[in-house]
Amino acid sequence: MKQFEWARHSADGVRLHTQTWEPTSTPRAAITLVHGFGEHCGRYRHMAEAFTGAGFALLTGDHRGHGKSGGLRGHTPSYEHIMDDVDGMVVAAAQRFPGMPQFIYGHSMGGNFTLNYVLRRRPQLAGVVVTGPWLRLAFAPPRWQVVVGRVMDRLYPALIQDTGLNTEGLSRDPAVGTAYRADPLVHSNMSARLYTSIDTAGSWALAHASEFTLPLLLMHGGDDSITSAPASREFAGRAPNCTFKQWEGLRHEIHNEPEQAEVFATTIAWLNGHMK
Repeated sequence: MKQFEWARHSADGVRLHTQTWEPTSTPRAAITLVHGFGEHCGRYRHMAEAFTGAGFALLTGDHRGHGKSGGLRGHTPSYEHIMDDVDGMVVAAAQRFPGMPQFIYGHSMGGNFTLNYVLRRRPQLAGVVVTGPWLRLAFAPPRWQVVVGRVMDRLYPALIQDTGLNTEGLSRDPAVGTAYRADPLVHSNMSARLYTSIDTAGSWALAHASEFTLPLLLMHGGDDSITSAPASREFAGRAPNCTFKQWEGLRHEIHNEPEQAEVFATTIAWLNGHMK
């Protein structure tokens, strides 16, 4: 597997860390990978090893306010800035891997971004993979925190709150939570604007799921305590071209569970079936 790193810049001038993982031979297709909240794309190297081994190239990067990218930690000026950033990655993938089938893969917050990006921007892609999307949370955040967030979204949208993420909800493998907590590129900061934008966009995506016409593989851990598996099932029931799989007993990061090899194999088989 070959790895390349470089920097792009968003339309408003934020430096965005970008990288690719590529097979040693010419790839058969390319995937734009959209990571989740508080993390960074480097946490997906083991996924890249599985996918490049099957002939897929991955282009990915850290969101603004995440990982090695610039911007206030856990903040975005608007949801449209996020859509522009995702579009920039999709365009970069098409430019770096021209003439190949193009897919997009989003997890958690990145799943929210991916579903909304496809619905709002209508990209020409061979297919979409989404895991554990943040359409709704699996728990009710403290009422005071939600109220403060919505008020401050209007008054001071860059106000940061700590999400207090329970890392045990990521995976049944305790090493995953240990590595997450020790990772200096991981954070738990979320601004009022980012939270409100994601929450609103999740509801919007559910309301517009019937307009999602691209082939979609939507997967969710049955024991996910972070994002709502029923919300994913609801989206899948409305989307006209969706394959839905709930992985019973798995937690939020199904790609980091002991069954990850089976998860990767299922994903690769679906990708192979949607090559154009």
